[in-house]
Amino acid sequence: MDIVAEDWIRYHAGYAPDRMAMIDLNSGRSFTYADMQDRVQRLALHLLNVFHVRKGDRVAVLSKNDSDVFEIQFACRRLGAIFVPLNWRLADVELNYICQDATPALLLYGSEFGETARKLGEGCDIRGKICLGNGQHSDYETGIAEAEGRLPGLEQSLSETTTLLYTSGTSGRPKGVLISHAMQHFNGVDCALVGHLTGASRNLVMLPTFHTGGLNVWANPVFMMGGCNVILREFDPADLLMVLKDKDLGITHTLGVPTNFLMLAEVPGFEEADLSHVEYLCVGGAAAPEAMIRDYDAKGVKLIAMYGMTEIGPLGLALPPEKRLEKIGSSGRPSLHSGMKVCDPDLNPVADGEVGELYIKGPVVTQGYWNKPEETKAAFTSDGWFKTGDAAKRDEEGFFYIVDRWKDMFISGGENVYPVEIENTLYGLEGILEAAVIGVRDTKWGEIGRAFIVRKEGVSLSEEDILAHCRQNLARYKIPRNIRFVDELPHNATGKILKHLLDHVP
Repeated sequence: MDIVAEDWIRYHAGYAPDRMAMIDLNSGRSFTYADMQDRVQRLALHLLNVFHVRKGDRVAVLSKNDSDVFEIQFACRRLGAIFVPLNWRLADVELNYICQDATPALLLYGSEFGETARKLGEGCDIRGKICLGNGQHSDYETGIAEAEGRLPGLEQSLSETTTLLYTSGTSGRPKGVLISHAMQHFNGVDCALVGHLTGASRNLVMLPTFHTGGLNVWANPVFMMGGCNVILREFDPADLLMVLKDKDLGITHTLGVPTNFLMLAEVPGFEEADLSHVEYLCVGGAAAPEAMIRDYDAKGVKLIAMYGMTEIGPLGLALPPEKRLEKIGSSGRPSLHSGMKVCDPDLNPVADGEVGELYIKGPVVTQGYWNKPEETKAAFTSDGWFKTGDAAKRDEEGFFYIVDRWKDMFISGGENVYPVEIENTLYGLEGILEAAVIGVRDTKWGEIGRAFIVRKEGVSLSEEDILAHCRQNLARYKIPRNIRFVDELPHNATGKILKHLLDHVP
């Protein structure tokens, strides 16, 4: 018999009703678990009674980070509806594609996205729309205030889908990843074990909540454990520093991508800021420059590497804080519910220290992609291992190193070249804010490396400075043959560098 999914908010409202559940920094609102329970219940009634949302219906949300987004997520869970957070940075045509694919019954949107919401209403068969107001008078607040009645009893199994998270689409059209109750449950357990989460934990929600990092590390696991989520509406490095050093807020956990922390280190006052109360300042989403981790450590801040992806919960690997320098470059050991192996192209496990593709299996892995049976089939081996597409290696102590994306590797003169290794070397040169390396065609070598460099403000690094540093630290075939200085690199909504957009830069 399938295990029933439990309601975390209802549980904590009964167990510790006065414990703080959410603090919304933009609106100044704060909610205890009793408050959140009441609002989630009323919202679910409003969606049911007025918009007739039923089990299996998709409910789309177009909003910047907001406590309302988490209320909507848990209201959907009570109705058995599927929560679909939308990337508000996408163009209207891209959002329209997702809505055509997910066919949501209802769209809830921030007031600043009113025009986009209107266009989506025209292009998709959405039967209702609700405007959010970040705590101000709005359709959303009116609906919660006026809702009444009782919800019908509804049991949901852990295997049922609760959320659709659309991937960034860097290699094609976005795909809706099926997120089940089981994935969220086991990911919550894994995060709690790795991050020592308790009811006293305070997580800063910094990454956008349409992204698995913003939603599921650490936000949903913190709700599972009865802690508090502090919500930053949108990333700004100066705002981030102000919030992190605020002793009254007492942030204990947050997750960002390398770009977030590179920019944070450039904010005036960072060197003097006391961040000793932040227990888990975690970096994921892309390989963390080793120089950045050492720089933070020299300041007394433990920057902890992690690895994950939307399709696996997302937490897959985490580096124990005490190993952050001894195992620098590693993303850690597998979480409790993530089975991992590194294989060659014929699916044979490779020896420790050798590079292969990373495969993952366990209850944290998705069941597949929405409306895409062929892509779902292609993502798994015949015996159920998920193909991550990441090049990795494992050492003799069981620590995994993400070498690069398979598709980012290039071959120069017959040698495999992994751009992340070059980028790590570049970050060791003082004056580089960001770096990205790609392979480009070459008649002699097949492919050669091209490095894109963003210099720190006021720094005048030359091409020869870059090449001299590389010659001292890299094998000849790894040294980029082209250097391009740019004002900025293209990023997705979470701050991850979009290398495929660099292919067309001459």
